Amino acid sequence: MKLPIPPIPNALKPKPARPGSRPSSNGHANGNGNSKLQDLRPGSSDGNGGRPSKGKPGLDRQKLKEQALEVPIGAAGWLDERSGISPFARGMLYRKVPRGTNWWYTLGSATMFAFVSQAVTGVFLAMYYNPAPSEAYESISHITNDLFLGEFVRGMHKWGATVMIILIFLHMARTFFFGAYKYPRELNWVIGVVLLVLTLAMGLTGYLLPFDQRGFWATVVAVNINASGPVMGPYLADFLRGGSEFTATTLSRFYAIHMLLIPGLIAALIGAHLYLVAKLGTTAPPWLKAEKKSLSQEKI
Repeated sequence: MKLPIPPIPNALKPKPARPGSRPSSNGHANGNGNSKLQDLRPGSSDGNGGRPSKGKPGLDRQKLKEQALEVPIGAAGWLDERSGISPFARGMLYRKVPRGTNWWYTLGSATMFAFVSQAVTGVFLAMYYNPAPSEAYESISHITNDLFLGEFVRGMHKWGATVMIILIFLHMARTFFFGAYKYPRELNWVIGVVLLVLTLAMGLTGYLLPFDQRGFWATVVAVNINASGPVMGPYLADFLRGGSEFTATTLSRFYAIHMLLIPGLIAALIGAHLYLVAKLGTTAPPWLKAEKKSLSQEKI
């Protein structure tokens, strides 16, 4: 009577072959394509008088390479197991893109990159800026003239604001002319309009921060224009000024709105905007829709 063979413990089972490697005759993966692994146990013979042979440099490099590749894979698996981010990332990154998309579809990503650039450079500028009427201009002059790469960072922030406004206008124009505001993307269009208004407001609040003659009087004109609006205009002007006149409170209020309130709202709305883009998909170019319509009419 034969006794049943006990199952092999998991620790003794051979590891499965990695993708791209050829399995050897004994079931183990061999990265260099050899079908025979040397047994290095004591007493085994490998053609060197019973002495285990040294590994070849090529095999050692291949093994180190495989181990190095497993480090990021293991880190990604550890993070995904604890956060469950893979379904979200798959939905955001792997989605259908209609045929005929071109460079016009990158204006939204370019606008988001401009916002990230503004946020990064703004953080560095905020480290040295002093939002006090007697110190604001001197701090800006110190950043521009004394700090290492200060003029470069301030130039990126100053001209980046103009670039961001131009890009968001181009992005909105592309969305309008391509008909991407129609059903079911009306909510995304409304979010884009709010983002446009917030971008303009961020440019307005940042214009006063150097507290020079040009920035001061330009802000006075802009706030007075807001004050001429119906019903809510005077209240909005008083809120922006921090009172009925321009004082030290006005500068600190503009600084808080420019640094905290508007960037937070923009970041939240960009997240909602990207979610809707991933959920609803990208609109096909209008000329492709026209071609499909003509083909269907011909078939009928």
